[in-house]
Amino acid sequence: MTEILIQLPPPAAVAYPVRVGTQLLSDLGRKVQQFAPSPSCALITDQRVATHYLAAVRTALESVGYRVCTFIFPAGESNKTLRTVTAAYDVLLSARLERTSPVIALGGGVTGDLAGFISATLLRGVPFIQVPTTLLAAVDASVGGKVGVDHTLGKNLIGAFHHPAAVFTDVTTFRTLPPLEIQCGLAECVKHAIIKDARLFDFIARNLSAIRACDSGVLTELVAWNVRIKAAVVMADPFERGERALLNLGHTFGHALETLTGYANLEHGQAVALGTVAACHLAVQRGEFPEASALAVEALLTNIGLPVRTAIRDPSAIIEAMGSDKKIISGHRRLILPAQQIGQARIAVDIPEAQILEAITYLQPQGVAAS
Repeated sequence: MTEILIQLPPPAAVAYPVRVGTQLLSDLGRKVQQFAPSPSCALITDQRVATHYLAAVRTALESVGYRVCTFIFPAGESNKTLRTVTAAYDVLLSARLERTSPVIALGGGVTGDLAGFISATLLRGVPFIQVPTTLLAAVDASVGGKVGVDHTLGKNLIGAFHHPAAVFTDVTTFRTLPPLEIQCGLAECVKHAIIKDARLFDFIARNLSAIRACDSGVLTELVAWNVRIKAAVVMADPFERGERALLNLGHTFGHALETLTGYANLEHGQAVALGTVAACHLAVQRGEFPEASALAVEALLTNIGLPVRTAIRDPSAIIEAMGSDKKIISGHRRLILPAQQIGQARIAVDIPEAQILEAITYLQPQGVAAS
């Protein structure tokens, strides 16, 4: 097992461990009790994850004395809404949870975001435990304290900063994931590599077969590597007032694509991959990133199985959706672009709309014109 300690400076002033390895679920009750002792707890998961792990996790929690209140919701980004939050409040408040009762998120990024927001607001805040069961959640969503839900105007527009008391990632849970989920998690890993560490980029390329095969050793190293990158950025900028924005590479484009498709035809990792391609192309066109590096990014994403092109009926609608992005500051759109080489990135402000439109158009498959 590998442990990464995240320590945030004031005013956040919190510290918590991220533990990555195998056989973590069987002893989860004792582990949770170390960080959130209480007579009761809430376990939040979606219907898909519940079929695999709910019984075992519930048993582990009950074995150390927790009275477990369970809330199960339909899987999918379209259910990460205030309506689902309200339904969870009804169940959890009826169970008479206490302010010491931890909310445990068992599942992927949607579950973590949703459960974290519930934890931040229930009884004015209760302890939060992350138990990610997807690669994407393990390397990204479970670390950093961003929690929230979606609004019809955009993704994650309603939320808070609420850090977990601990994160427990059992990489053997990835074995029940469909290939698409592994691919989507790798989109975030590639993002981390582009903004901070070219060696990670090479590691992913060299170990794709082992990652697809869910080799526990390789996955533990992959997750821990990504967590260290994200942890370093978050510790330097807990509330995203500067450097932490770099973690949004590909996300401003990607969130706009997700919003316009209603979260129905595009997974988050796929949207991030497309957004990363657009950001790289934009940097190339501005003379800030080598074309060979941009093509290497596209090649790796393609080898992973992620899209690098998609039909876009109205590129201007993407720009309009980007205008609702929460990363707009004083009316100025911020984009994250790779800079100089893989492993470096920068925050770009007020890029001409024509250049952004050209980058979006670049995503069109060859021979397909926008309407």
